[in-house]
Amino acid sequence: MTVQQSDLGEGRIDNFIIDASVHLVVGMAVLVTMTVATVMVVRHAIRNEALNRPTFLAVGAAQITLIVQVLLGIKLLDQGQGIVQLYIHYVGGLIPMGAFLVGGWLARGDSGRSSRVFAALLIVGEVSALMAFFIGRAFAGG
Repeated sequence: MTVQQSDLGEGRIDNFIIDASVHLVVGMAVLVTMTVATVMVVRHAIRNEALNRPTFLAVGAAQITLIVQVLLGIKLLDQGQGIVQLYIHYVGGLIPMGAFLVGGWLARGDSGRSSRVFAALLIVGEVSALMAFFIGRAFAGG
C-alpha cells in the first residue's frame, strides 16, 4: 500500500499515484463494515424496533469506508487503471451509496417499520458491494 508523489509538481492531487492494493484493502474494509451494519440493522428489523446508537455507529462506519472506497476508485480511474474492468464493477460499487441515500430519505430507523425498510435497502447494498468486489477481483487478477 503506497501513495507516491510524482515529480510533476507539489501538492496537486493529480500528482499523487495511488497503488491499486489500497483500493483492495479498503474494499475489504467496506465488506466488513457493510456486513456488520447490515446484520445489526436486520437484527433490529426482526425485533421490530428502532435502531440504537451502536447500530447507527456501525452504519456510519460503513458509510465512511464506502465513501473512501468510491473516492479511491475514482482516483484509480483518473490514473488510467481499471479501464478494462466491467462497468458493473463501478455501478455495483455505487449502488450501496444509493441504498444509504434512499435509506436517509425513507428509513431513519426510528421505528420498527423504518428499520425493516432500511434493512431491505442495506441487504441490496451489501449484495451489490459483494458483487462489485468479486467482479473487480476477477478482472484485476486476470
